[in-house]
This record gives sequence, structure tokens and C-alpha cells, in this order.
Amino acid sequence: MDSVQTKTQVSAGGVAFRRRRSRIEVALISVGETERWQLPKGTVDKEEPAEAAAMREVREEAGIETELVGLIDKIEYWYFANERGVRIRFHKFVYFYLLRYIAGDVRDHDHEVNEARWFEIRRAEEILAFKNEREMVARAREMISKSSEK
Repeated sequence: MDSVQTKTQVSAGGVAFRRRRSRIEVALISVGETERWQLPKGTVDKEEPAEAAAMREVREEAGIETELVGLIDKIEYWYFANERGVRIRFHKFVYFYLLRYIAGDVRDHDHEVNEARWFEIRRAEEILAFKNEREMVARAREMISKSSEK
């Protein structure tokens, strides 16, 4: 019986938001062959705090500077992939943070991204490709709403 090697991966991403008049907008990125909208996220570098990685990934992929508001949640899942012809089981953790927009332009995204764009927060929830990211944006909307009530 062959044993399957297991590796752990840690990523971090952000729900970067800004207020535009009475609207709340969220920065999303489109990657891949087809228009697939998702939250900016990526691998946490060794010795890098997850929240710093989230802000770095948002800066690189969406072209904007942000400040940390707080942790939205951590998701975890398992998947299989081939690495140099060997089947590996990955245990992935993704930390999502609520980030407030400070400066920058979404047109300054990096080459890995087809497009970065601001969407009204409820529209962002509708068009995100992944269910767990739609849930993160819904939770972010609640956090923003609670913070503006204070």
C-alpha cells in the first residue's frame, strides 16, 4: 500500500474595502483564462505574519495599499495535486482579513492578474467564483456595518 505524502500550505488574503458616498466597495481580481472574480490572496512567506501577507498580496494583486482592520476568519480544506509526478495531499489554511483602503489604483495590479476592479459589496458577493470567498465578503459586510454603528 502506497502512503500519500501530506503537506501543509498557509495562505492569506484580504477583503479590501472603501466607502464611496453611501456605498461600500470591495476590490476583486480576475485571474485565469475566463473572467473569474476572486479575492486577492497568496502564500504566506516563511517568518511572515499572515496579516502582513494579506496586505502584501492585496498590494501586489490589486495595486492598492491597505490597513488592517481585523481577522474575518480562517478556512481550511484538503486537496490533492501532483508535484514532480508524485501525488500529494495538501492541507490548506487560508486566513482572510478585513482591510481598509488607504491609497493606490486598482489599475496598478501585477502581471499575474488580468484585471482588478472595485465592486459594490453586495455585487461582489454575487460574482465571486468561490462560495467560501462569498461567505468572507458577507462577514466583512457585517463587520463594516457594526463598526459604522459605533
